[in-house]
Amino acid sequence: MAFLRNALRTGVALKAAEVVKREASKPENQRKAREFAEKIRNRKR
Repeated sequence: MAFLRNALRTGVALKAAEVVKREASKPENQRKAREFAEKIRNRKR
């Protein structure tokens, strides 16, 4: 049972990684990520 559970978790993690990679490659998401990083960098502490 633990083997099956671990296999399912691994499968879900791999699928999630594929989705993240696909979404991160989209130009509009890259722009949003850059804007977010810039906003964080420019925030006053």
